[in-house]
Amino acid sequence: MSDHAPDHAPGHATDAATEHADCGGCALDPDRRAFLRTSAAAVAAALLGLGARRADALAPLAFTRARARRGPARMYGIPAKDGASIDRDNEVILVRWQNAVYAFALSCPHQNTALRWLEADQRFQCPKHKSKYRPDGSFIEGRATRGMDRYSIKRDAMGIAVDLDTLHEEDKDPAGWAAAVVKI
Repeated sequence: MSDHAPDHAPGHATDAATEHADCGGCALDPDRRAFLRTSAAAVAAALLGLGARRADALAPLAFTRARARRGPARMYGIPAKDGASIDRDNEVILVRWQNAVYAFALSCPHQNTALRWLEADQRFQCPKHKSKYRPDGSFIEGRATRGMDRYSIKRDAMGIAVDLDTLHEEDKDPAGWAAAVVKI
């Protein structure tokens, strides 16, 4: 859901092309996912016997993709060979590919489904809508519109430090996305 308050009454439809001038063009209307999150929170609240006010509070806590501050960097050893390893607890994919190491968010940038590494094909694929990605996270084909989201990483004496608080989206932060790599 947008961080911006709409300039219209709740429930009032606006033109989809209407944009908020302060942030470079975010749409004012909530998207379908925001509607589904709010609806799911209302259903959960009804099942739990919570009132409407508590249901509104439940939606951003339980059903948003926004990541809370996750703390210090997570350390990983430098992978011994090309391929991918998945840390499901921290929702991180660590990849070594052609003398470089990358750290990606586990979820597909299209609809947040957990990505899968296809060892035989040496690529990632989203099981939901079949978007495909190269080992460096760049988009090949499918419903997604950008590469996989990369975490900032750096190499130190202990291995690879992944900053779980800094995620780069290829379309919004191309320089950060391109820099989120360690050459080995």
